[in-house]
Amino acid sequence: MAKKAQFATKIGLVAATVGSAIGLGNVWRFPAETQQNGGAAFLLLYIICVFILGIPVMLGEFSLGRGGQSDSVGVFRRLSPGSKWWIFGALGILASYLITIFYMVVAGWTLEYLVQSVSGSLYAGGTDGGGHDHFTAVMQRSVSGLWQPVTATLAIIVINILILTRGVQKGIERLSNVLMPMLFLILLGLFAVAMTLPGAGEGLEFFLKPDFAKITPSTVVNALGQTFFSLSLGMGILVTYSSYYPADTNLTKTSVTVALLSLMVALLMGGLIFPAVMSFGLQGESMHGATLIFVTLPEVFGRLPLPWLWSALFFLLLLVAAITSTVSLAEVTVAFLADRFGMARRRAVLVTLIPMLPLSSICALSMGPLSDITVAGLNFFDLLDTFATNILLPVVSIGTCLYVGWFGPKNLLSRQLTNNGTLRSPLSPAVIFILRWVAPLLIAAILILS
Repeated sequence: MAKKAQFATKIGLVAATVGSAIGLGNVWRFPAETQQNGGAAFLLLYIICVFILGIPVMLGEFSLGRGGQSDSVGVFRRLSPGSKWWIFGALGILASYLITIFYMVVAGWTLEYLVQSVSGSLYAGGTDGGGHDHFTAVMQRSVSGLWQPVTATLAIIVINILILTRGVQKGIERLSNVLMPMLFLILLGLFAVAMTLPGAGEGLEFFLKPDFAKITPSTVVNALGQTFFSLSLGMGILVTYSSYYPADTNLTKTSVTVALLSLMVALLMGGLIFPAVMSFGLQGESMHGATLIFVTLPEVFGRLPLPWLWSALFFLLLLVAAITSTVSLAEVTVAFLADRFGMARRRAVLVTLIPMLPLSSICALSMGPLSDITVAGLNFFDLLDTFATNILLPVVSIGTCLYVGWFGPKNLLSRQLTNNGTLRSPLSPAVIFILRWVAPLLIAAILILS
């Protein structure tokens, strides 16, 4: 058997794991969820969920991955031969693959907007870009058209193939070492600009001053869901990446670092978007997903000097987040094919991503020419999103928690958190308690209520 690939440096290890977590979940999904769930009240619940649920479940996945030293299916087969627990690993691979299909489309939209920002065509209507109607029309062409979304999606798939065929160290790790610092620098720059806008304080108040009357059961469930999405839990990513961790990696320190950096990105995104939107009186406009990113924010940038520059920087930031997301998601299937079937890495990458060419193209067209084709009232894009994120991710996470907490090898978690006794890990009892009793119940609530 070929030697298991590993990350070469601790910085690269953290950058790659952070890149997998800080993807579209924090940059795209978090601001919309915050706006729709009461602002600072949602933020507070989200922070609590990250620490009491997100980090323990992350440590469970880290222990599974490094302890099993294989892909999401292989770790269960190695740690519990002959058992059926590998089914949860298989569901995680399925979830990651389905999410990759529509994430390629979202990344394609982002690439298209970056090109339009740099070329100046996004603001062809003048310094204000022609207003809300102009940006709505641009979004319709970019998201719901025939050639634009498909061409951009195919370009993203090709980029992923080029990165993943280079391997763990030369592809994933090297990419993360470049893109993660770039993401933080761009985000800090845009945040600084947002702080100078008139009325920025009102936006910060909405984001940072909680109104506890706005906390409802649905707010709690949404905060739990955002925690799983933003930390990439239940997707097989963290199990796969942790199988590349060297034996001396401090899993507890790594999990806390990843969680804190993920939170930092969420806070900076909120600190960028809400002051900017409030400053120009656009808080009444839709903050839902695509409309926030592709209509409201370009309108905000259009009211600043050099709108093309700020728009280009923002969509470059979003593209970085999108590529780190798609690469980490695709790697789950690549690792499975390489480990289970002994495929050479290049072949595993092509077998994983070539089918994306038609599948993601259909997904892109389902927002436009194929939008009339639906299942249970959902187009192909929304069907994949709903099934993978609302059903598969919670099921996989429950299985992971129960396995590590109750049914896996005895002391698996404590051995991994202490590096077989060479480190102190006072958190082990608390993490085990959460994985056994708290996390499965809370995740089941997400599954049932969503």
